[in-house]
Parts: sequence; C-alpha cells; structure tokens
Amino acid sequence: MKNKILFSVLFAIISLPIFAQNNNSDSIAKSLDDRCIVSIETSLGNIKIALYNETPKHRDNFLKLVKEGFYNGILFHRVIPNFMVQTGDPSSKTAVSGQLLGNVSLDYTIPAEIRFPQYYHKRGAVAAAQEENAKDHASSSCQFYIVTGKTFGPKMLDTKLNELTEKSGGTIVFNDKIKNDYQTIGGTPHLDGLYTVFGEVVDGMDVVDKIQNVEKDNNNRPINDIKIVKATVIKDLPIKKSSTTQKNRMSKNNISTSKR
Repeated sequence: MKNKILFSVLFAIISLPIFAQNNNSDSIAKSLDDRCIVSIETSLGNIKIALYNETPKHRDNFLKLVKEGFYNGILFHRVIPNFMVQTGDPSSKTAVSGQLLGNVSLDYTIPAEIRFPQYYHKRGAVAAAQEENAKDHASSSCQFYIVTGKTFGPKMLDTKLNELTEKSGGTIVFNDKIKNDYQTIGGTPHLDGLYTVFGEVVDGMDVVDKIQNVEKDNNNRPINDIKIVKATVIKDLPIKKSSTTQKNRMSKNNISTSKR
C-alpha cells in the first residue's frame, strides 16, 4: 500500500511540469482561436502574424491587401537594429539598388485605432506606419513595421515615459505588465499612444532578427534586397452565415400563405 502511495506521489510530481506545459500551450492556442493569421514568406524565412480584432479597420485592410497579392515582391526598405523593420512601400517592387524608399503608400489612410494600454510596442508588435504630417495619427494604407526593440532598466524606462508623457499630454501611463514586458522582452515604448498596433508576431521572430541585422546603407535600406516573396492568409475571418436560410423560410411562408 505504501509503495502504491509513493508511486502515486512521484507520478504526480513528475507530471506537474508536463501538465503545466500543456495548459500553457492550450492557453496560447485558445488566445489565437479568434485571431486572423497571416504568413509572410520572406527571402530570409517565414513570419507568422496574428491580427487583433480590436483594430478591425487595420485588420480588414491588411487582409484585403494580402488577398490581392499586394505585398508579394515588396522589400523591407527600413531596417534599424534594436528598433524595428519596416516594409510595404509599393514602389520598392521595382526599386533599383540604393534608391531611397519609404515615401510611397496607396492613396488613402486608415483612421487611428490606438488601443493602449491593451496593445503596446513590445517586441514582436506589428504596427502601422504613418505618412509625414499625418492628422490624428492616421495610418499609412500599406506600410507597417515589426518591433524588435531593446530592454530597458527602470531608470531608462522612466525617462522614456516622461518623454512620452510630454508628447501625449499626460495620457500615457505604463501599468505593471507593460513595465515588466519592456524590462524583460523589450520593445519601443516611446511609440506608444502615437501609432496603431494591430497585431503581433506569433512565430518567426528569429527571421525578424535576421532582417534587422543585415548590412544596410546610410538610409537603413538593406544592401542586399530582402523581399516578401509571398503573403498568405492562413486563418481568415469566420464566414458569416448567409441569409439564404432566412429567405427560404420567407418564401415557404409566402407559398403556404398563397395556398390558403
């Protein structure tokens, strides 16, 4: 009897990490259940991005462009280590070596959907660029960036927060989770409240790191082009049920009424 009890205790202890890992994996998987997922195949590897439902205008616009093949062949034109990598300039598809890029977008903007403090510029965040002199933080129609960032000590983080407080008129405050993320995984806190974060990398940050560390020219454009080979929607919005069923019911009602 004692041996059976001892065995049961040992089994429970050994199993705890496994159960914890499974629960954690289930939690991560569950958090992505209602997210649209886009795969970006680059010349250095694949990046998988989950889009936030809380920024529907940015989500829907991004999905539309991906489905149209807009990003296929576009370059990462601005790459800054410990900061971010940027892409989405349509003119980069035909750009010659050394050409200055980043000034071209499609002929519309997207109203800002800044959801701070829910979403912020932690490492792996995907955010929309802005055109020069953008009003009310309106986003570029097509250019976006992925945050690599760096970690911050408490004093440096306070300095960044003070700078941001001045820019935002005192509306930006970091809660404990945000502070912890910026001190452990890193990010670019000085952009919070100013740009729309509409998604995050869920796989492929090693590829993003490769991109940020390539050799660049004086305009931070990679010397050797890094291209989006193909962007694909691998998990789309749920298809809304058609009203056909309702129409059929109405038709049946009309038929039965006419028979009376």
